Amino acid sequence: MAKKDTINALKKRKMGSKVASILADAGYTVTSLKKAEFEDLTKHISKEDAVNVFKKLGRKPPTLKEKKKTKKEAPKKKTAEKKKPAPKKMKIPKKIRGMTPKEKEISAILEEMGMELPFLIIENLSNRIENIKLTKKGMKEVLRRLVEKFDLHLIDPNESAGIVSAQSIGEPGTQMTMRTFHYAGVAEINVTLGLPRLIEIVDARRVPSTPLMEIHLKSEVTSLEDVKQIASEIEETRLGDVSDVETDITGMRVLVRPDPDKMKEKRISLSDLEKMMKKVKGVEMMEKSEEEKEEGAVFVARSGQPSYRRLQKLVETVKSHKIKGVDGIHRAIIRKRGSGFVIYTEGSNLSAILEMEKVDPTKTKTNSIQEIYDVLGVEAARNSIISEANNTLREQGLTVDIRHIMLVSDIMTNDGDVKAIGRHGISGRKSSVLARAAFEITSTHLLTAGIIGEEDKLDGVAENVIVGQPITLGTGAVNLVYQPKRSSRSDK
Repeated sequence: MAKKDTINALKKRKMGSKVASILADAGYTVTSLKKAEFEDLTKHISKEDAVNVFKKLGRKPPTLKEKKKTKKEAPKKKTAEKKKPAPKKMKIPKKIRGMTPKEKEISAILEEMGMELPFLIIENLSNRIENIKLTKKGMKEVLRRLVEKFDLHLIDPNESAGIVSAQSIGEPGTQMTMRTFHYAGVAEINVTLGLPRLIEIVDARRVPSTPLMEIHLKSEVTSLEDVKQIASEIEETRLGDVSDVETDITGMRVLVRPDPDKMKEKRISLSDLEKMMKKVKGVEMMEKSEEEKEEGAVFVARSGQPSYRRLQKLVETVKSHKIKGVDGIHRAIIRKRGSGFVIYTEGSNLSAILEMEKVDPTKTKTNSIQEIYDVLGVEAARNSIISEANNTLREQGLTVDIRHIMLVSDIMTNDGDVKAIGRHGISGRKSSVLARAAFEITSTHLLTAGIIGEEDKLDGVAENVIVGQPITLGTGAVNLVYQPKRSSRSDK
Protein backbone atom coordinates (compact mmCIF):
# COMPACT_ATOMS: atom_id res chain seq x y z
CA MET A 1 0.00 0.00 0.00
CA ALA A 2 2.88 2.36 0.87
CA LYS A 3 4.54 1.66 -2.50
CA LYS A 4 1.36 2.53 -4.37
CA ASP A 5 1.05 5.79 -2.43
CA THR A 6 4.67 6.68 -3.26
CA ILE A 7 4.20 5.88 -6.97
CA ASN A 8 0.99 7.95 -7.12
CA ALA A 9 2.68 10.86 -5.30
CA LEU A 10 5.64 10.79 -7.72
CA LYS A 11 3.33 10.59 -10.74
CA LYS A 12 1.48 13.68 -9.50
CA ARG A 13 4.83 15.49 -9.60
CA LYS A 14 5.01 14.58 -13.33
CA MET A 15 7.63 11.82 -13.02
CA GLY A 16 7.57 8.81 -15.32
CA SER A 17 5.79 5.71 -14.10
CA LYS A 18 8.93 3.58 -14.70
CA VAL A 19 11.15 5.89 -12.60
CA ALA A 20 8.44 6.12 -9.91
CA SER A 21 8.10 2.34 -9.61
CA ILE A 22 11.92 1.82 -9.51
CA LEU A 23 12.29 4.36 -6.71
CA ALA A 24 9.33 2.91 -4.78
CA ASP A 25 10.79 -0.63 -5.11
CA ALA A 26 14.13 0.73 -3.79
CA GLY A 27 12.30 1.80 -0.60
CA TYR A 28 12.20 5.54 -1.24
CA THR A 29 9.34 7.80 -0.16
CA VAL A 30 8.73 11.44 -1.13
CA THR A 31 10.17 12.56 2.21
CA SER A 32 13.31 10.40 1.92
CA LEU A 33 13.83 11.53 -1.70
CA LYS A 34 13.97 15.14 -0.50
CA LYS A 35 16.94 14.23 1.72
CA ALA A 36 18.60 11.62 -0.56
CA GLU A 37 22.06 12.18 -2.06
CA PHE A 38 22.44 12.45 -5.83
CA GLU A 39 24.98 9.59 -5.94
CA ASP A 40 22.55 7.24 -4.12
CA LEU A 41 19.80 7.89 -6.71
CA THR A 42 22.16 7.19 -9.64
CA LYS A 43 22.60 3.62 -8.30
CA HIS A 44 18.96 2.90 -9.24
CA ILE A 45 18.20 5.29 -12.12
CA SER A 46 20.18 7.15 -14.80
CA LYS A 47 21.84 10.52 -14.08
CA GLU A 48 19.39 12.35 -16.35
CA ASP A 49 16.43 10.83 -14.49
CA ALA A 50 18.06 11.67 -11.13
CA VAL A 51 18.47 15.30 -12.24
CA ASN A 52 14.80 15.35 -13.28
CA VAL A 53 13.74 13.92 -9.86
CA PHE A 54 15.73 16.66 -8.08
CA LYS A 55 14.07 19.37 -10.18
CA LYS A 56 10.54 17.98 -9.64
CA LEU A 57 11.11 17.93 -5.87
CA GLY A 58 12.36 21.54 -5.89
CA ARG A 59 15.98 20.65 -5.17
CA LYS A 60 19.03 22.02 -6.94
CA PRO A 61 20.75 19.15 -8.81
CA PRO A 62 24.52 19.10 -9.40
CA THR A 63 24.95 20.26 -13.02
CA LEU A 64 27.43 18.91 -15.54
CA LYS A 65 29.16 22.32 -15.69
CA GLU A 66 29.93 22.15 -11.98
CA LYS A 67 31.43 18.70 -12.46
CA LYS A 68 33.63 19.93 -15.30
CA LYS A 69 34.82 22.80 -13.13
CA THR A 70 35.73 20.46 -10.33
CA LYS A 71 37.71 18.29 -12.77
CA LYS A 72 39.61 21.29 -14.07
CA GLU A 73 40.20 22.71 -10.62
CA ALA A 74 41.46 19.42 -9.19
CA PRO A 75 44.97 19.58 -10.69
CA LYS A 76 45.22 23.29 -9.75
CA LYS A 77 44.56 22.41 -6.14
CA LYS A 78 47.37 19.84 -6.25
CA THR A 79 49.84 22.37 -7.61
CA ALA A 80 48.72 24.88 -5.01
CA GLU A 81 49.23 22.29 -2.30
CA LYS A 82 52.77 21.64 -3.51
CA LYS A 83 53.63 25.33 -3.29
CA LYS A 84 52.29 25.64 0.24
CA PRO A 85 55.08 25.97 2.82
CA ALA A 86 55.25 23.66 5.78
CA PRO A 87 52.92 24.78 8.59
CA LYS A 88 54.64 26.79 11.28
CA LYS A 89 54.61 25.51 14.82
CA MET A 90 52.17 27.50 16.87
CA LYS A 91 53.67 29.26 19.86
CA ILE A 92 51.65 28.53 22.96
CA PRO A 93 51.50 31.68 25.11
CA LYS A 94 52.78 31.40 28.65
CA LYS A 95 49.96 32.08 31.07
CA ILE A 96 52.22 31.89 34.12
CA ARG A 97 55.48 33.82 34.25
CA GLY A 98 58.73 32.12 35.12
CA MET A 99 60.08 32.06 38.70
CA THR A 100 62.41 34.76 39.98
CA PRO A 101 65.72 33.70 41.63
CA LYS A 102 64.21 34.32 45.10
CA GLU A 103 61.15 32.18 44.28
CA LYS A 104 63.40 29.41 42.98
CA GLU A 105 65.39 29.54 46.23
CA ILE A 106 62.20 29.25 48.32
CA SER A 107 60.95 26.33 46.16
CA ALA A 108 64.29 24.53 46.54
CA ILE A 109 64.20 24.89 50.36
CA LEU A 110 60.59 23.62 50.46
CA GLU A 111 61.57 20.60 48.36
CA GLU A 112 64.50 19.93 50.71
CA MET A 113 62.11 20.08 53.70
CA GLY A 114 59.61 17.81 51.91
CA MET A 115 56.84 20.42 51.97
CA GLU A 116 54.66 22.13 49.35
CA LEU A 117 53.01 25.54 48.97
CA PRO A 118 50.98 27.10 46.12
CA PHE A 119 52.84 29.38 43.72
CA LEU A 120 50.79 32.45 44.78
CA ILE A 121 51.93 32.10 48.41
CA ILE A 122 55.55 31.63 47.29
CA GLU A 123 55.23 34.79 45.15
CA ASN A 124 53.75 36.82 48.05
CA LEU A 125 56.46 35.59 50.45
CA SER A 126 59.18 36.47 47.95
CA ASN A 127 57.82 40.03 47.66
CA ARG A 128 57.61 40.41 51.46
CA ILE A 129 61.18 39.27 52.24
CA GLU A 130 62.80 40.86 49.18
CA ASN A 131 64.70 43.50 51.21
CA ILE A 132 65.16 41.35 54.32
CA LYS A 133 68.34 39.34 54.81
CA LEU A 134 67.53 35.85 56.06
CA THR A 135 69.88 32.94 56.69
CA LYS A 136 68.93 29.52 55.38
CA LYS A 137 68.04 28.46 58.92
CA GLY A 138 65.80 31.52 59.34
CA MET A 139 64.16 30.87 55.96
CA LYS A 140 63.41 27.27 56.97
CA GLU A 141 61.77 28.48 60.19
CA VAL A 142 59.63 31.00 58.26
CA LEU A 143 58.55 28.32 55.77
CA ARG A 144 57.80 25.80 58.56
CA ARG A 145 55.47 28.27 60.28
CA LEU A 146 53.91 29.27 56.96
CA VAL A 147 53.16 25.64 56.07
CA GLU A 148 51.61 25.12 59.53
CA LYS A 149 49.33 28.14 59.02
CA PHE A 150 48.46 26.98 55.52
CA ASP A 151 47.54 23.47 56.76
CA LEU A 152 45.23 25.01 59.38
CA HIS A 153 43.26 26.68 56.59
CA LEU A 154 42.85 23.53 54.52
CA ILE A 155 39.39 21.97 54.55
CA ASP A 156 39.04 18.95 56.82
CA PRO A 157 38.50 15.47 55.33
CA ASN A 158 34.79 14.65 54.84
CA GLU A 159 33.80 18.28 55.38
CA SER A 160 30.49 19.16 53.68
CA ALA A 161 31.92 21.92 51.47
CA GLY A 162 28.84 22.14 49.24
CA ILE A 163 26.38 22.55 52.13
CA VAL A 164 28.61 25.18 53.79
CA SER A 165 28.87 27.14 50.52
CA ALA A 166 25.13 26.94 49.89
CA GLN A 167 24.39 28.13 53.44
CA SER A 168 27.02 30.91 53.24
CA ILE A 169 25.43 32.34 50.07
CA GLY A 170 21.79 31.55 50.94
CA GLU A 171 21.72 33.15 54.40
CA PRO A 172 22.98 36.61 53.26
CA GLY A 173 20.57 36.27 50.32
CA THR A 174 17.65 36.59 52.77
CA GLN A 175 18.88 40.11 53.66
CA MET A 176 19.07 41.31 50.06
CA THR A 177 16.63 43.80 48.60
CA MET A 178 14.10 43.02 45.87
CA ARG A 179 14.32 46.37 44.08
CA THR A 180 16.02 47.61 40.91
CA PHE A 181 18.58 50.34 41.53
CA HIS A 182 20.32 52.86 39.32
CA TYR A 183 23.73 51.78 38.13
CA ALA A 184 26.56 53.26 40.19
CA GLY A 185 27.75 56.43 38.47
CA VAL A 186 25.11 56.31 35.72
CA ALA A 187 21.77 57.61 36.97
CA GLU A 188 20.09 57.26 33.56
CA ILE A 189 20.45 53.46 33.40
CA ASN A 190 18.36 51.07 35.50
CA VAL A 191 20.10 47.82 36.39
CA THR A 192 18.69 44.81 38.24
CA LEU A 193 20.57 44.40 41.54
CA GLY A 194 20.01 42.59 44.82
CA LEU A 195 18.28 39.22 45.06
CA PRO A 196 16.71 39.25 41.54
CA ARG A 197 20.19 39.68 40.02
CA LEU A 198 21.65 36.86 42.15
CA ILE A 199 18.81 34.58 41.02
CA GLU A 200 19.55 35.51 37.38
CA ILE A 201 23.21 34.53 37.83
CA VAL A 202 22.61 31.11 39.44
CA ASP A 203 19.75 30.37 37.01
CA ALA A 204 22.14 31.03 34.07
CA ARG A 205 19.52 33.13 32.28
CA ARG A 206 20.15 33.44 28.54
CA VAL A 207 19.33 37.17 28.54
CA PRO A 208 19.48 39.23 31.76
CA SER A 209 16.49 41.43 32.57
CA THR A 210 18.65 44.57 32.15
CA PRO A 211 21.59 43.83 29.81
CA LEU A 212 24.43 46.29 30.28
CA MET A 213 27.86 46.85 28.76
CA GLU A 214 30.83 48.84 30.02
CA ILE A 215 32.87 49.75 26.94
CA HIS A 216 36.43 51.00 27.41
CA LEU A 217 38.27 52.72 24.57
CA LYS A 218 41.90 52.48 23.48
CA SER A 219 44.42 54.96 24.89
CA GLU A 220 44.68 56.93 21.61
CA VAL A 221 41.00 57.99 21.90
CA THR A 222 41.23 61.07 24.13
CA SER A 223 38.92 63.78 22.74
CA LEU A 224 35.24 63.94 23.70
CA GLU A 225 34.22 64.42 20.03
CA ASP A 226 35.84 61.09 19.06
CA VAL A 227 34.08 59.36 21.96
CA LYS A 228 30.74 60.86 20.90
CA GLN A 229 31.34 59.61 17.34
CA ILE A 230 32.00 56.07 18.61
CA ALA A 231 28.92 56.22 20.89
CA SER A 232 26.73 57.28 17.94
CA GLU A 233 28.08 54.34 15.90
CA ILE A 234 27.30 51.94 18.76
CA GLU A 235 23.80 53.23 19.65
CA GLU A 236 21.05 51.61 17.58
CA THR A 237 19.19 54.32 15.64
CA ARG A 238 15.89 53.69 13.87
CA LEU A 239 14.02 55.85 11.38
CA GLY A 240 11.41 56.83 13.97
CA ASP A 241 14.18 58.23 16.23
CA VAL A 242 15.28 60.91 13.72
CA SER A 243 12.06 61.69 11.85
CA ASP A 244 8.31 62.14 12.21
CA VAL A 245 6.38 59.38 10.43
CA GLU A 246 2.79 60.25 9.45
CA THR A 247 -0.04 58.46 7.66
CA ASP A 248 -1.79 60.05 4.69
CA ILE A 249 -5.06 58.07 4.54
CA THR A 250 -6.49 59.92 1.55
CA GLY A 251 -3.42 59.25 -0.58
CA MET A 252 -2.81 55.79 0.99
CA ARG A 253 0.82 56.63 1.69
CA VAL A 254 3.31 57.28 4.51
CA LEU A 255 5.04 60.66 4.87
CA VAL A 256 8.49 60.83 6.50
CA ARG A 257 9.68 64.22 7.76
CA PRO A 258 13.30 64.10 9.00
CA ASP A 259 14.10 66.20 12.08
CA PRO A 260 17.31 68.21 11.40
CA ASP A 261 18.16 68.60 15.11
CA LYS A 262 17.80 64.88 15.87
CA MET A 263 19.77 63.97 12.75
CA LYS A 264 22.58 66.31 13.78
CA GLU A 265 22.60 64.81 17.27
CA LYS A 266 22.79 61.28 15.84
CA ARG A 267 25.36 62.38 13.21
CA ILE A 268 23.27 61.29 10.21
CA SER A 269 23.23 63.24 6.93
CA LEU A 270 20.23 63.53 4.60
CA SER A 271 22.04 61.58 1.86
CA ASP A 272 22.75 58.70 4.31
CA LEU A 273 19.12 58.72 5.34
CA GLU A 274 17.98 58.60 1.72
CA LYS A 275 20.20 55.56 1.02
CA MET A 276 18.85 53.70 4.04
CA MET A 277 15.23 54.60 3.18
CA LYS A 278 15.53 52.69 -0.09
CA LYS A 279 16.24 49.47 1.86
CA VAL A 280 12.98 49.46 3.84
CA LYS A 281 11.28 46.06 3.46
CA GLY A 282 7.70 45.89 2.23
CA VAL A 283 7.83 49.27 0.50
CA GLU A 284 7.03 49.15 -3.19
CA MET A 285 8.17 52.69 -3.84
CA MET A 286 10.11 55.23 -1.75
CA GLU A 287 10.67 58.61 -3.37
CA LYS A 288 11.46 62.24 -2.56
CA SER A 289 8.33 64.35 -2.44
CA GLU A 290 8.53 67.42 -4.69
CA GLU A 291 4.94 68.56 -4.33
CA GLU A 292 4.95 68.81 -0.52
CA LYS A 293 8.29 70.49 0.12
CA GLU A 294 6.51 73.53 1.47
CA GLU A 295 4.83 71.42 4.14
CA GLY A 296 8.16 69.81 5.00
CA ALA A 297 7.46 66.26 3.71
CA VAL A 298 10.67 64.93 2.22
CA PHE A 299 10.02 61.22 1.63
CA VAL A 300 6.91 59.36 0.58
CA ALA A 301 6.45 55.60 1.00
CA ARG A 302 3.72 53.67 -0.81
CA SER A 303 2.66 50.10 -0.17
CA GLY A 304 1.21 49.57 -3.63
CA GLN A 305 -2.08 48.13 -2.30
CA PRO A 306 -5.20 50.11 -1.24
CA SER A 307 -5.48 48.45 2.19
CA TYR A 308 -5.71 50.21 5.57
CA ARG A 309 -4.17 47.22 7.35
CA ARG A 310 -1.27 47.21 4.90
CA LEU A 311 -0.85 50.98 5.40
CA GLN A 312 -0.71 50.62 9.19
CA LYS A 313 1.81 47.79 8.84
CA LEU A 314 3.88 50.00 6.55
CA VAL A 315 3.98 52.79 9.16
CA GLU A 316 5.36 50.38 11.79
CA THR A 317 7.91 48.98 9.31
CA VAL A 318 9.15 52.45 8.37
CA LYS A 319 9.40 53.57 12.03
CA SER A 320 11.35 50.49 13.13
CA HIS A 321 13.73 50.43 10.15
CA LYS A 322 17.34 50.44 11.40
CA ILE A 323 19.57 53.22 10.05
CA LYS A 324 22.81 52.66 11.98
CA GLY A 325 24.25 51.21 15.18
CA VAL A 326 24.88 47.80 16.77
CA ASP A 327 21.96 45.38 17.09
CA GLY A 328 20.66 45.06 20.64
CA ILE A 329 22.19 48.28 22.00
CA HIS A 330 19.38 50.79 22.54
CA ARG A 331 21.22 53.57 24.37
CA ALA A 332 24.81 54.69 24.93
CA ILE A 333 25.91 57.07 27.71
CA ILE A 334 29.39 58.59 28.03
CA ARG A 335 31.03 59.02 31.43
CA LYS A 336 34.44 60.42 32.39
CA ARG A 337 36.57 58.02 34.39
CA GLY A 338 40.03 59.16 35.41
CA SER A 339 41.85 60.50 32.38
CA GLY A 340 39.71 58.60 29.84
CA PHE A 341 36.09 57.97 28.92
CA VAL A 342 33.82 54.95 29.39
CA ILE A 343 30.65 54.23 27.38
CA TYR A 344 27.81 52.52 29.28
CA THR A 345 25.09 50.93 27.17
CA GLU A 346 21.56 49.64 27.64
CA GLY A 347 21.60 46.32 25.83
CA SER A 348 24.49 44.02 25.03
CA ASN A 349 26.23 42.66 21.93
CA LEU A 350 29.74 41.61 22.94
CA SER A 351 30.84 40.01 19.66
CA ALA A 352 29.98 43.09 17.58
CA ILE A 353 31.54 45.54 20.06
CA LEU A 354 34.83 43.63 20.30
CA GLU A 355 35.19 43.83 16.52
CA MET A 356 35.19 47.65 16.61
CA GLU A 357 38.61 49.15 15.95
CA LYS A 358 38.79 51.77 18.73
CA VAL A 359 37.35 49.59 21.51
CA ASP A 360 39.73 48.10 24.08
CA PRO A 361 38.83 44.37 24.16
CA THR A 362 40.84 43.68 27.33
CA LYS A 363 38.71 45.95 29.56
CA THR A 364 35.28 45.91 27.88
CA LYS A 365 32.74 43.76 29.73
CA THR A 366 29.07 42.80 29.80
CA ASN A 367 26.74 41.49 32.52
CA SER A 368 25.40 38.75 30.19
CA ILE A 369 27.17 35.54 31.28
CA GLN A 370 25.80 33.42 28.42
CA GLU A 371 27.05 35.97 25.89
CA ILE A 372 30.54 35.84 27.43
CA TYR A 373 30.40 32.02 27.18
CA ASP A 374 29.40 32.19 23.49
CA VAL A 375 32.13 34.72 22.57
CA LEU A 376 35.05 34.04 24.94
CA GLY A 377 34.48 30.51 26.22
CA VAL A 378 33.72 28.67 29.45
CA GLU A 379 36.70 29.94 31.50
CA ALA A 380 35.70 33.55 30.88
CA ALA A 381 32.09 32.66 31.79
CA ARG A 382 33.31 31.11 35.06
CA ASN A 383 35.22 34.28 35.95
CA SER A 384 32.16 36.35 35.03
CA ILE A 385 29.92 34.32 37.39
CA ILE A 386 32.41 34.88 40.25
CA SER A 387 32.73 38.60 39.50
CA GLU A 388 28.98 39.28 39.03
CA ALA A 389 27.88 37.30 42.12
CA ASN A 390 30.61 38.84 44.29
CA ASN A 391 29.83 42.39 43.13
CA THR A 392 26.07 41.85 43.65
CA LEU A 393 26.61 40.71 47.25
CA ARG A 394 29.13 43.46 48.01
CA GLU A 395 26.86 46.15 46.61
CA GLN A 396 24.31 45.11 49.25
CA GLY A 397 26.95 45.37 52.00
CA LEU A 398 27.19 41.58 52.43
CA THR A 399 30.54 39.82 52.80
CA VAL A 400 30.74 36.26 51.49
CA ASP A 401 34.07 34.44 51.18
CA ILE A 402 34.92 34.30 47.50
CA ARG A 403 35.76 30.57 47.78
CA HIS A 404 32.09 29.76 48.26
CA ILE A 405 31.20 31.66 45.07
CA MET A 406 34.12 29.98 43.25
CA LEU A 407 32.77 26.55 44.21
CA VAL A 408 29.33 27.44 42.81
CA SER A 409 30.83 28.77 39.57
CA ASP A 410 33.02 25.64 39.21
CA ILE A 411 29.97 23.38 39.55
CA MET A 412 28.04 25.48 37.01
CA THR A 413 30.84 25.31 34.39
CA ASN A 414 32.78 22.08 35.02
CA ASP A 415 31.13 20.24 32.08
CA GLY A 416 32.26 22.82 29.50
CA ASP A 417 29.04 24.84 29.35
CA VAL A 418 27.09 27.07 31.74
CA LYS A 419 24.36 25.16 33.59
CA ALA A 420 21.72 26.53 35.92
CA ILE A 421 21.44 25.46 39.54
CA GLY A 422 17.91 24.11 39.29
CA ARG A 423 15.83 21.20 38.05
CA HIS A 424 16.83 21.98 34.46
CA GLY A 425 20.53 21.98 35.40
CA ILE A 426 22.62 20.67 38.29
CA SER A 427 19.85 19.69 40.75
CA GLY A 428 17.99 17.82 37.99
CA ARG A 429 21.10 15.78 37.15
CA LYS A 430 21.76 14.41 40.64
CA SER A 431 22.07 10.64 40.82
CA SER A 432 19.97 10.42 44.00
CA VAL A 433 16.21 10.12 43.47
CA LEU A 434 15.37 11.54 46.90
CA ALA A 435 17.71 14.54 46.39
CA ARG A 436 15.99 15.36 43.09
CA ALA A 437 12.55 14.88 44.66
CA ALA A 438 13.46 17.14 47.59
CA PHE A 439 14.18 20.03 45.24
CA GLU A 440 11.16 20.31 42.90
CA ILE A 441 8.30 18.28 41.33
CA THR A 442 8.51 15.57 44.03
CA SER A 443 5.73 13.27 42.80
CA THR A 444 7.04 13.16 39.20
CA HIS A 445 10.57 12.18 40.28
CA LEU A 446 9.33 9.47 42.67
CA LEU A 447 6.85 8.07 40.13
CA THR A 448 9.44 7.95 37.33
CA ALA A 449 12.01 6.32 39.62
CA GLY A 450 9.45 3.71 40.69
CA ILE A 451 8.48 2.88 37.09
CA ILE A 452 12.05 2.39 35.84
CA GLY A 453 13.33 0.86 39.10
CA GLU A 454 15.99 3.38 40.12
CA GLU A 455 18.22 2.72 43.14
CA ASP A 456 19.29 5.35 45.69
CA LYS A 457 22.53 4.60 47.55
CA LEU A 458 21.92 7.38 50.12
CA ASP A 459 25.35 8.97 49.69
CA GLY A 460 24.37 12.65 50.04
CA VAL A 461 23.03 14.87 52.80
CA ALA A 462 19.41 15.49 51.73
CA GLU A 463 18.51 11.84 51.17
CA ASN A 464 19.92 10.73 54.58
CA VAL A 465 18.00 13.50 56.35
CA ILE A 466 14.79 12.36 54.58
CA VAL A 467 15.15 8.73 55.68
CA GLY A 468 16.25 9.77 59.20
CA GLN A 469 19.75 8.39 59.45
CA PRO A 470 23.13 10.09 60.08
CA ILE A 471 24.64 11.75 57.04
CA THR A 472 27.84 10.32 55.56
CA LEU A 473 29.87 13.49 56.14
CA GLY A 474 31.95 14.77 59.06
CA THR A 475 31.74 12.44 62.04
CA GLY A 476 29.12 10.36 60.19
CA ALA A 477 31.68 9.39 57.53
CA VAL A 478 33.53 7.00 59.83
CA ASN A 479 32.49 4.11 62.05
CA LEU A 480 34.28 3.61 65.37
CA VAL A 481 34.55 0.15 66.91
CA TYR A 482 35.50 -0.15 70.58
CA GLN A 483 36.59 -3.46 71.96
CA PRO A 484 37.05 -3.31 75.76
CA LYS A 485 39.58 -5.57 77.41
CA ARG A 486 37.97 -8.44 79.22
CA SER A 487 39.21 -8.85 82.76
CA SER A 488 39.77 -12.52 83.66
CA ARG A 489 39.43 -13.91 87.21
CA SER A 490 42.94 -15.31 86.99
CA ASP A 491 44.33 -11.73 86.83
CA LYS A 492 42.79 -11.06 90.19
